[in-house]
Amino acid sequence: MTRLRIDVFTIFPDLVDGYCRGSVLGRARDRRILDLRVRDLRAGATDPRRSVDDAPFGGGAGMVLMAEPLFAAVEAVEAREGLARPLFLLSPGGMRFDQAFARELATGDGFSLLCGRYEGVDQRVADHLVDGELSVGDVVLAGGELPALVVVEAVTRLLPGVLGNEASTEEESFRAGLLEHPQYTRPAEFRGWGVPDVLRSGDHASVARWQRVQALRRTLERRPDLLAARGGLTPEEVALLAQAGEVQLLADHGYDAELGNGLPADPKDAPHAPH
Repeated sequence: MTRLRIDVFTIFPDLVDGYCRGSVLGRARDRRILDLRVRDLRAGATDPRRSVDDAPFGGGAGMVLMAEPLFAAVEAVEAREGLARPLFLLSPGGMRFDQAFARELATGDGFSLLCGRYEGVDQRVADHLVDGELSVGDVVLAGGELPALVVVEAVTRLLPGVLGNEASTEEESFRAGLLEHPQYTRPAEFRGWGVPDVLRSGDHASVARWQRVQALRRTLERRPDLLAARGGLTPEEVALLAQAGEVQLLADHGYDAELGNGLPADPKDAPHAPH
């Protein structure tokens, strides 16, 4: 059975470890599929107060995590028991973390995460200690603990044996560059809102077709950047949406349903991925 090691360095180890003892992550640890080791960055401090931060050179608001205790904490683990590499710093300026990268990390032997805090970390940590930087989005948070938990959970749930239904990872959002189709459960009628008839038909082929159309429609409406990143809709996808009556939606996004091609009718109308 796959065993993935993840080391998380943080000044709040109880916060990280507490979350990772529950639900999917807790079960993965209990089954020894996930080897999660939470490290206290204050272990690298040398003063009685276990200080890890200081005022920035040049002035400015807030405090910065110092290089010395961070290097010491990471290097002590590496010397004592080895370190799961690569080591990533959670940072707003890092490479964007997405589902494709989660799948890549899930196929490896392990990795480590370093959680920043306050106004950030000494630049020498980013330049000389870590192997790269990761960002979970263009938002400002108090520290890297929440992003670290996002990365750990996104990767762990992809490991064989973690989810009760292995098909779940094959049918979820972002697979093949698409959002997931809408989901419904009982009751079939709720406050006058019914479940689409096709989902109650028992016709598996029709259900699969409906789900595919809905995933394409939802992605084109809400996240055209995902489609642009994979080169746009294919001719088969354009035809499928056109047959489902989504001709106007296709036109709104620059696709000509009559031509039946997977390229926008006019290049200037093509959806673009964000820069």
